[in-house]
Amino acid sequence: MTLTPTVIIHSSSFDPTKTAKSVLCMEVGRDRFRFLVQDSRRKASYLEDYTFPSLLTDRPLTEILPDVFRHHPILSAGPWQEIRIGVNSSSFTIVPKPIFRKEYASSYLSLMRGSALPAHEFAQSYAHESEGFLSIFNLEHPLVDYFSGVYPLQPSVFVHQIGSLIQATAELDRHIMTPHNMWFYFEDEFVSILYRREKQLIYCNRFGYKNVQDLAYYVLYVLDEMGLPPAEANIYLYGEITPFAESYTTLSRFLPNLSFGHSPTSLKLADEFDDLPEHRYLSLFGLSLLSE
Repeated sequence: MTLTPTVIIHSSSFDPTKTAKSVLCMEVGRDRFRFLVQDSRRKASYLEDYTFPSLLTDRPLTEILPDVFRHHPILSAGPWQEIRIGVNSSSFTIVPKPIFRKEYASSYLSLMRGSALPAHEFAQSYAHESEGFLSIFNLEHPLVDYFSGVYPLQPSVFVHQIGSLIQATAELDRHIMTPHNMWFYFEDEFVSILYRREKQLIYCNRFGYKNVQDLAYYVLYVLDEMGLPPAEANIYLYGEITPFAESYTTLSRFLPNLSFGHSPTSLKLADEFDDLPEHRYLSLFGLSLLSE
């Protein structure tokens, strides 16, 4: 089966022969794959977004991805300066750096999940040095083996989607003067909520919801738990949401400071990105900021 991207942005400024000075950022989940290329000038110059048909989502990702990678002029290129892979896996938690022990990583996840990791998964960690904590998440052995086979002996790092959002919101928060800022990132039937107060990450979680009533309940619950009146929260929307979505209409009824977010100011984008909604790909953009 040939898979074609639903979104394509190709800049003529990118030279595929100069991958050794370029960064390849990929985001992979059960039903989608995206990638972004930062060229030698650290400008985002290439983006493609794939959504897998429902008949494929029961197949392992390692059986689907070869249909995307095979003969692809960019994904099959290399070697790259660095490869960053964002994983939208089911489990994650955050542990402060002073109490983190690598040998207990699986235990942290098991405690959060309420069950042990299955044999084909393991616990992976990523250190958010400037934040003072690590994100721990589940990662599948076959997926890691697949990328190791495609890009052998090339520098690579795995990050959870939440970790990428943590990086992106830290960058966004540096340029916002208000003290109470929240980011809602929508994807499928999930919303990730991150709250920063006085430049510090205070809250980070992800909720699944089936209708806008559930969504409204979760949002109000978080605000109440944080002791944050809706009128004091500056909330920025990202991901799969539009001004015409029922979720936006519902939230705008009780959140007076609700707006669609912009791409991080430190992220350089080629001119071909001008027509892309700025709020759409925050987690993918966050991968490009990991070294910032």
